[in-house]
Formats: sequence, structure tokens, C-alpha cells
Amino acid sequence: MDAGPSPQTREDALNSTALDQLCDRYGIFPWYNDIWGNAHHTSETAKRALLAAMGVAAATEEEACASLHAFEREHWRQPLPPVQVVRLPAPLRIPVALPADEDGQPCRWRVRRESGAEDAGEFTPAVLDDVEHGQLDGRWRVRRILHLDLALEPGYHRFSIERADGCLLGEMPLIVAPAGCYDPPALQGGRRAWGLAAQLYGIRSRRNYGVGDFGDLCRLVEFGAEAGASTLLLNPLHALFPDAPAHASPYSPSNRAFFNTLYLDVEAIADFPECEEARTLAAALPFQARLRVLRAARQVDYEGAAEAKHQILECLYRHFRRRHLARHSARADAFRAFQAEHGDSLRKQALFETLQAHFCAGDSAVWGWPAWPLAYSRPDTPEVAAFRDAHLERIEYYEYLQWQAAVQLEAVRMRAVETGLELGVMLDLAVGVAEGGSATWGRRELYALDASTGAPPDEFNRLGQEWGLPPWIPHRLTAIAYAPFIELLRANMRYAGALRMDHVMGLHRLFWVARNLPATEGAYVRYPFEDLLGILALESHRNRCLVVGEDLGTVPDEVRHALHPIGVLSTRLLYFERHGDGRMKAPGEYPLNAAAAVTTHDLPTLAGYWQGLDIDLRHRHRLFPEAGMHHRQIIERALERAQLLLTLENEGVLPPGTSLHQTDFPGMTAELAAAVYAYLARTPSKLLLIQAEDAFGVREQPNVPGLVEPAYPCWRLKLPLELEDWSDSAWLQTLLAVLRRERATLRALDFMGSETAVGAKA
Repeated sequence: MDAGPSPQTREDALNSTALDQLCDRYGIFPWYNDIWGNAHHTSETAKRALLAAMGVAAATEEEACASLHAFEREHWRQPLPPVQVVRLPAPLRIPVALPADEDGQPCRWRVRRESGAEDAGEFTPAVLDDVEHGQLDGRWRVRRILHLDLALEPGYHRFSIERADGCLLGEMPLIVAPAGCYDPPALQGGRRAWGLAAQLYGIRSRRNYGVGDFGDLCRLVEFGAEAGASTLLLNPLHALFPDAPAHASPYSPSNRAFFNTLYLDVEAIADFPECEEARTLAAALPFQARLRVLRAARQVDYEGAAEAKHQILECLYRHFRRRHLARHSARADAFRAFQAEHGDSLRKQALFETLQAHFCAGDSAVWGWPAWPLAYSRPDTPEVAAFRDAHLERIEYYEYLQWQAAVQLEAVRMRAVETGLELGVMLDLAVGVAEGGSATWGRRELYALDASTGAPPDEFNRLGQEWGLPPWIPHRLTAIAYAPFIELLRANMRYAGALRMDHVMGLHRLFWVARNLPATEGAYVRYPFEDLLGILALESHRNRCLVVGEDLGTVPDEVRHALHPIGVLSTRLLYFERHGDGRMKAPGEYPLNAAAAVTTHDLPTLAGYWQGLDIDLRHRHRLFPEAGMHHRQIIERALERAQLLLTLENEGVLPPGTSLHQTDFPGMTAELAAAVYAYLARTPSKLLLIQAEDAFGVREQPNVPGLVEPAYPCWRLKLPLELEDWSDSAWLQTLLAVLRRERATLRALDFMGSETAVGAKA
């Protein structure tokens, strides 16, 4: 898919309307090509609506002209940009905009390094290269480039310029990033690793409360390390909505910088052994009977699990306040330190959850801040301040839960180190947040609340998609020096050895759909790609965190070409890695810098794919956009199964005593699944991920895009076996034996001599 043209040239601007010039300035693409090669031009209605969602008035041509004038004024008003990101080894080139009639006056520059050290020097603007001229209030200004011959280490520095008399002219953050992302030792020297991909909520165990928790995660880390895995990919663990646990989609969170406290292992909290009330409640026969029902259920009962957990957590919090906060104990000091470290962001998160619980208690239909009384729809109103002061103890309850989530995730991180899970846990960063959540409430000005991210029309969604996730406004993100993006990366990398970035193309551009317009009227919006990549590389190194990009589907070549050299692993799925004639690619044709997998949470499991259950499901719920598509899919799937069997035979991994005829495999077997993973394990790709459902022959996929309950139990299905019994699973052990054998016998460098591998490096 072609995402549209490059930004306007000066000649283009002279021949375009104020509306078009505004769209260019704010990154709205005038057109894109869909997957069929058809050009979709952004309508005037969509342009005006998307600009309005960004806070830019353009309802009429007069408003557009005024907004364009305001943009130009702001462009020239400040001597320095809001922020500059430099990725090494690029030289330091600082754009400086000053009045033309002051060009001859000497100036001084200063760099205050993150370490506290300072560098300074002098320059005369008139001798610098000029790149742009403009007017502000009738006075000509010139933008010139200041070349700094300065070796700055990666970090967050401050740059300023001043007159010779010391008068400050401008100051900005100067972010210096390494050339690429962190490359962990586990993947260096041609080493290839593998890991398990699991939905944490779906983990069964004999000790949890009916939903997988951080205690299960610790034991899962131990199991993976003992089995020879290097990582464990999880669904997003972002904060959801405690008062509405049935809102279970991890990709529609309230806030991506905090964690889902439903995953707390309540009996592992240090207050539990001290709190007689909690221990008595947990041991009571009626409570234990509830837990047995919750554990035995095939699907996660989110409401039941949340109710049981919060009964215990309320006891623990009361105990903590009496035993520790009131006595200023060491645990109280640790809690206060956590509050201080996370500051205003944590307080807003907890305040939001307290407000939501308060309003929901009066009316269960109230969901999210848009449904609250208007006086509470912003965090800085007098009414919110009064509520905060009156409910401080309750607000600290939610801060206590986030503190415990951090404590338990740190325990998981340490367990990964201790057991030798080399890459640690891989967390998943969702592409956006729910409209009514704490992130949008706390920073309303940053989000385009009258727009949603989505996707353009494709084969399965002829009308396009609208995901209900308000996007960041690019120019406002830049104006605050990308602080929310930095906070987001730090929060998710802190406890992870690797980070999967969902829809990584969003760093480059996102498909926006304005409110009250169909997705067919959507348009792409450009983001500061190079700056965001630089920050990603910097935080990756600081947190020693591998980055994996989910770049499936129609991704512009420029995105993949930018991600590869900085060490962001691509995602490659067996289902999609085919030649134009339908033949499956040989293992050596997979790229080196990739995480290979059979499937994902949004696609059929291997067993479901083999039997075409996803096709049946889409047909049953009328998700095919045209009548003949169902039959075409059945025929295509039969061909794909045949191609897969041929590929497995070519690799010499077909189960003994079987033939190429599909009748030998009416359903997926452990032996056939092992053959598929043996084939995939032979790729040079640095990382191989095994979906937990495939490890047990599960036919149902975790999520079916386009369906919700009761049509399909998205984000609710549990794995069939309790974690304590995994070692006894013949299916799982068959796969693990293959992975240990195949991933150990070849190194990625062994593929470098072949044309296919060399060509696949990018």
C-alpha cells in the first residue's frame, strides 16, 4: 500500500489552497492507495474534520487562512524548535531562527549535559548557512544551521542560545540517541533463540483465582527457562478498568503506562501473611468453593475473579494503613518512595479510578470520564481538587495496587535473571488507549478525541475499520518534547527484557477516522518517525531491552527499511510468508532480523487453521463482505494445506509413515505440529515464538477481530491444562524437543552464504 506523497514543495504550496497547506503542515496525507491499487483522495470534509480533531480551526477557507497564518507565526516565533533528536553518528546541526537585522550580533550557545557537565561556545549568525526566510510582525527572520563539533554521549541534554550580554534567546531539550536499539547477548554471534507466546489471563493453575496472575508468570518463567526458552511474550498488561472487569481487551486499555492490577497474586503480597483478616477470609470454605468454580471455568469469569481478589485486597490495604503507614515503617517508606517516583502520573491514574468507581456506584451505566458530570471531565478543575482532598485514602488504595504490581513484576524480572531466561519477559505495547480511560482524561490536550485510529478498506473489511482509540496529536507530542512517549517506553521496558510494539507502523503514520465519518473517509496522518525511532533506540539501551515490531500487513517499504538497520526485529508469520504463486518460502528465505511465528492472537491457531475453523466462524457471523468469498476461502485453504505438506516434505520433517495427502491428517496432530515448528525453527530468524495454544493443540484462537461477546469469547479462553501439569503434556513435550534440537543445530550465521539469506537480511 502506498501511504501517499511526500510533504509539499514550495511550488506545490503556491498552487494549493490554505486548507491543503494546513493539511501538509499538520501531516494529513492527501491520498493513499489501497491494497487493490485504487487511489483514495482525502475529501474536503475529512480534511476539515481531522484538522478540527487536532485543534486546528478550518471549517471555512477564512478559518483555514487564519490557522495557516497562526502556524507560520508559531514557526518563526521561537528561535529554537521545541526539541531536537539526533541519532549518532549524525552530526549536531541546530536550526536557529533570529531576526535578519541582528545577524551580525555575536551569540553564545550552551549545552547542559544530562550528567550536569556544560559545554559552551560562541557564534555569529551571519556566517552560518541559511536555509529559510520568513516574516514575523513585518520583520524578516532567517533560519540558519549551527554546526556543533561536539561529542555528546546518548542522553537527554539541554541546549540554549543567548546574547553576548547573557540575555536568553531560547532553550530546548537536545536528545542524543545511539545508532540503533539494544542488541542482547542472547542474539549476538549468530545465536538464535525461541520463546513462548501466552495470554496471561488464560493460564490455569491450582492456586490462582480463576485468572492467570503474576505468581503464575513467575512459575511460567521457571518452566520456560528449564525447557530452554529465552523469552516469554505476553498479551499487553496495561491498566484496564477495575470497576468494569468485563472490558477485557488488552488492546483497548485505560492507560499504557500502568498495569492491570487484576493480575496481582494477592496471596504473594507481603501484607497477606501479616493480615489475619485476609488469611481467614481466603481460607473460609465458601471462599475456597468460589475459587474452585472460578478455576474450573473454561472461560475467565472476570467479574467473579475481580470480586474475589478485591475482597482480599481491601483487607490487605486496611492492614497496610494500620500496620505500616500509621507507624511509618520501612514498607511505608517504600510506598512513599514509589509515589514520589511516579508523581503526578500515578496520582492522576489513581484519582481517575476513584472517580470512576464513585460515579459508577451511583449509576452502573456510567463508563469513562465522558459520562461523568462536566465539572469532573478534566483533572484540573476545583471540583476534582475538592474530591481528591476528600478521598485521599481511597486514592491511595489504587496507588497501593499499582505499587504491588510493580513489586511483583520486578520479582518476575529477577526470576528471569536467576533462572537463565536470557531475554526475560517480552511485554506487548498496545497501539492506543480507550477514549474514556485515564490516559485521555489526564492529558486531554494530547489526544484527538474527535478521531479514532483504524485501518483502510481491505479484503475482509471493505468499509475499513475504526478501532475507538483516539490518537496522539503529532504536533502537540513534539511540543512537549515527546515526554509521554518516553514515559510510556520506560514504564513498559522497566520490567521487560524485550518489548513488542503493536502496529509499529504507527511511529511513521496512523490511519485516522474523524468522528461521525465512515472509515472509508479516513486518511493517514504523519508522525515524527525519525525522532521517535531515536528515542526508542535510547530507551532500548537504557533499559537493556530488545525491540520487536509488529509490521504485518501492508507496511510501506520505508518503514521496514528504517527499522532493520536500527535493530528492531520484524515479525514474520508462516501463514503469510509465501511467494506470489502461493508457494511457501523455504526456511532460508526468512529474514535474519525477525521474530518468526506461525500465528498471533488475532489469527487462527495451527489446529484451527488446519481445519478451517476461522473460515467457518467468519461465515457463521457473516463477516465475509461478499457472497462468493466463503467458498474461495475454503478452496484457498485446501491449497495452502497442500503447499504446507509439500514444504514439510521438502524439509524432510513430515512425520514418518505419512504421505502428502491431506486425508492422512484430518486434524492437527502433535507430530504434524512438531513438523511445522521444525520447519520454522530452521529459519535464520533470530527469534522464534510458539503460540501457547499451538503447544497444546487448541483449536480456538484468543481473539477474533470483528466479534465480541456473546458472539465469541474474545480474551476469555483459558488453556486446557493447569501450569502444574505442563511437564506431563505429550503434545507440549513433543514440540519442546523439536525446538531444542532445531534451534541448537544451526546458527543464523550459517545462512549467510546463501543468496536467499543474504536477500532476506532486510
